[in-house]
Amino acid sequence: MSESQNAEHRDRGKSLRQTNPRSGHADWSPKPDRADPVALIEGQNEDRVPWLVPIRRARMVATPFTFFRGAARIMAGDLDSVSSPELEVQLCGDAHLSNFGVYASPERRLVFDLNDFDETLPGPFEWDVKRLAASFAIAAEDRGWDDGQGRKLAMEATRSYRASTTRFAAQRWIDTWYNQIPFEDLIELARTEGASKKQVKRGKRFARKAKSKDHLQAARKLVEQEGGHYRLKSAPPLLVPLRDVPTEVQPDEIRRIVDAAFENYRTSIGDHVNHLLGRYQLVDVAMKVVGVGSVGTRCMVGLFIGRGASDVMLLQIKEASKSVLEDHLPPSRYGHSGRRVVEGQRLLQATSDIFLGWSESAVSRRYFYWRQLKDWKGSVDVEALSPGALRRYAKLCGLILARAHAVSGDPAAISGYLGKGTVFDEAIGEFSIAYARQNRADHAAFAAAIRDGHLEAADMEE
Repeated sequence: MSESQNAEHRDRGKSLRQTNPRSGHADWSPKPDRADPVALIEGQNEDRVPWLVPIRRARMVATPFTFFRGAARIMAGDLDSVSSPELEVQLCGDAHLSNFGVYASPERRLVFDLNDFDETLPGPFEWDVKRLAASFAIAAEDRGWDDGQGRKLAMEATRSYRASTTRFAAQRWIDTWYNQIPFEDLIELARTEGASKKQVKRGKRFARKAKSKDHLQAARKLVEQEGGHYRLKSAPPLLVPLRDVPTEVQPDEIRRIVDAAFENYRTSIGDHVNHLLGRYQLVDVAMKVVGVGSVGTRCMVGLFIGRGASDVMLLQIKEASKSVLEDHLPPSRYGHSGRRVVEGQRLLQATSDIFLGWSESAVSRRYFYWRQLKDWKGSVDVEALSPGALRRYAKLCGLILARAHAVSGDPAAISGYLGKGTVFDEAIGEFSIAYARQNRADHAAFAAAIRDGHLEAADMEE
């Protein structure tokens, strides 16, 4: 894009302030006809595995922050009532601070990026920004910090998003596309921004730990040998091999679904990856509980064996449903929900898992996506971060989100809309504090439904 074209796009973004003032993003109050938040959460459970639903409730009710992690559907409805769609990007759809993390690139470098795309869909850029900023305000609240600290964190994430978008708008498209964030570079950046020697050492220890979380480490934890054969261990209710799944859940049908989906999955990955995959044999399948909001969906682990115990591969097979955003935005161009997730991830991430692909089971007409279960994956323990470290993390997440939006949207127009001042930052800061209060009230209503016996939650020990 030439400089004159860039200027035109910036001017277009700037003109949108007339119809959608930046200061207006500060406003938040529930509409009189706002949907019941508990009903929205429970509505998602209707097609989930019944004996896993109480675990989902238990994880969500733990704190207002864990509730927020599972409440993307609630926030989508709330954002629909206050946003306008002029500046569209490929949304992550659930860009809270725990959906960023590290993983291995195909070149075997530890990179930091977005790592959850279950809700991805094209939509207004500010939906992701507001969910990210609100997550920092709610995390601060969870730590017992005051509104001022929460507002500063939300503003830091937003400020970083704004400044990074402006930088990406000035780059060549291909330079933005190739922009990766190696974790080693982040450690050095933290040092220059005031991180203590202890914090830098902790960052290096985090990187070593993430790199240790590979297939061999997972095999030691999840795989056992029985009668000369390798199989997945049983650790109910979080990991349940099909041999131990209750008969009413129809484990034989689940295995048929997985076998059919596996053959279909292989058509979505390149021939070179298929060649590698063909050297492994699928020997066992287990149902696995993952995350918070995803609990209860049909998520499975496939155990693949190559040359014995030292050549083990674990693939995660995760059910993909309609995005919660599709109740408020145009439906995905992909009728296949698994493909929607995968194509969104490939677009938004700087680099992705070579085994990432999708499938449809002709047996059940359900959609799935596939990826490696353990490949240097790691997430930041937010509760262990100091205020300064959490501020740096907010800045980093803002940068990553800006890069994702820049490759899928129009960074020059977004930059023109955001401007050079702090009007948008301050508005999102105010919105985040107001939404944190709403989230706290929604969590209290959810907790009351469990406490009163209207909803069953699993024992927290589980």
